[in-house]
Amino acid sequence: MPEKREQAKPLPDRGRLSLRADCERCFALCCVAPAFSASADFAINKDAGHACPNLKSDFRCGIHTRLRQQGFPGCSVYDCFGSGQKVSQVTFGGQDWRRTPRTAKQMFEVFPIMRQLHELLWYLTEALTLQPARPLHGELSLALDETERLTHNSPDSLMELDVAAHRRDVSALLLRTSEFVRAETRRKKNERRGADLIGADLKGADLRGANLRGAYLIGADLRGADLRVADLIGADFRDADLRGADLTDSIFLTQSQLDAAKGDTDTKLPPSLSRPTHW
Repeated sequence: MPEKREQAKPLPDRGRLSLRADCERCFALCCVAPAFSASADFAINKDAGHACPNLKSDFRCGIHTRLRQQGFPGCSVYDCFGSGQKVSQVTFGGQDWRRTPRTAKQMFEVFPIMRQLHELLWYLTEALTLQPARPLHGELSLALDETERLTHNSPDSLMELDVAAHRRDVSALLLRTSEFVRAETRRKKNERRGADLIGADLKGADLRGANLRGAYLIGADLRGADLRVADLIGADFRDADLRGADLTDSIFLTQSQLDAAKGDTDTKLPPSLSRPTHW
C-alpha cells in the first residue's frame, strides 16, 4: 500500500478521483503480480505472480508503516492509478484470487495491462485541463473515451489487446498537447528528452517549458529550479532534490514521481498532487 500523504486539493472533473489507488478495494495486486529484484528499491527478489512475504492474509502489508526502513522504498512510491481496484472489483467482479484461485493467473496478467490504460487515462484527463491545448481537446476526448472503453473489456479481450500500439497512439497525441502548452516558453537548449541527468547540478536552473520526457534525474540537484510548464512525463526523479523548486504549472507530473523525490515545504506543487509526508 502507498504511504499516506497530505490531503490534495480538489481534482479536475472527468473521473480523476477514480484514478487514485484505493487499496481497500483491491486484492493487493501490486504485491503479487509484478516481479522485483533485490536493489536499492527492494530488499529481496520476488517472481511475478508470487505474493510478497510481507503480504498478510487480509491483503494488507505487514510492514506498511516501515517500508523505507525495511528496504522497500520501491513499494512506497508505486502508483497503480486506480487499476488495482478496477481489476479486482470490475474486471473480475470482486472475486478474491485466494478464495477463487482459478482467477489468479489471469488476474495477475491483466493487472499490468490495466495499469497502462489507467496511466494513460491520468495523462489524458490532465491534458483536457490544459487551456493552451484546446485545439486538441476533441481528439483528447475521443482518446480518453476509447481508453476508458478498453478498461471495461473482458479479461480475455484485455489480454489480446495490443496495449503497446494503443500507448504509442496516445503518447503521440500527448506530445502534440505538450508542444501546444509549451509553445511560448520552450527553448532549444531545454529539449532534454531522455537525457542522462543523473546527479546533475541543476540548482536554480531555468527549466521553464523544458522537454524532460523520460529524462534520468536520479539524485539530481534541482533545489530552487523553475520547472513551470515543463513536460515531466516519465522523468525519473528518484532521490532528486526538489527543495524550493517550482513545479506549479508543470505538465504530466504524477504522485509517484513526487514520492520518489526529496522536497520540503517550499516546493511548489500542482494543485492536484499531494506533498509527501516524508519530505
